[in-house]
Amino acid sequence: MLELDEIHVYYGNIAAVKGLSLTVYPGEIVTLIGSNGAGKSTTLRAISGLLPVRRGTMTFLGRQLNGVPDHEVVRRGIAHSPEGRRIFPRMTVDENLDMGAFLRKDKEAIAADREMILELFPRLRERLDQKAGTMSGGEQQMLAVGRAMMARPQLLLLDEPSMGLAPVLVDVIFETIVRIREQGTTVLLVEQNALAALDVADRAYVLESGSLKLHGPADELAEDPEIVKAYLGG
Repeated sequence: MLELDEIHVYYGNIAAVKGLSLTVYPGEIVTLIGSNGAGKSTTLRAISGLLPVRRGTMTFLGRQLNGVPDHEVVRRGIAHSPEGRRIFPRMTVDENLDMGAFLRKDKEAIAADREMILELFPRLRERLDQKAGTMSGGEQQMLAVGRAMMARPQLLLLDEPSMGLAPVLVDVIFETIVRIREQGTTVLLVEQNALAALDVADRAYVLESGSLKLHGPADELAEDPEIVKAYLGG
């Protein structure tokens, strides 16, 4: 579904991602793990068209993504739930969900997707008329994911969905990620909580200082002594 081939991404003259290659197949949950500054979020921003790729190629469903405007990336089937949630705080929950479907014209399908999202996140149904900025952090995270799902993506990019959440809400978010995949959406997950990410993922890529360090089946990496020591508190 998605292939990155030796991509290089810069902030000014600073290389943030250095020759990264990865592949995501349909129906997978793939996770990127690594310490702060490893290039995980930068990778998602490059895929979304928010940052330019200086060298290397990105393809999605056989079509090149390099240089594609961010709104066109969404139209092609990739949605991004960003780090920090980035919901519209002065708009209601309902209006935020509408924004996720801004490129769509299929009203009946939009209504069906809204209902699916409200079933995934029952708390949002209770708060449809509430200003999004007045909700708890966990509720805002649910809204950020739900808004991205309103685009009906084939590939969902999730950036740090558990950041700042209480443990009970972290469990809810990861259970929901599994349900999203079960409903047919492929997921590329960036997550500081490496243990939780490896528990739900099929495969994982470990980034260090912008470069790929390790990759393989998530269950095998979860038992790798080097990974356990560096990221799992072993």
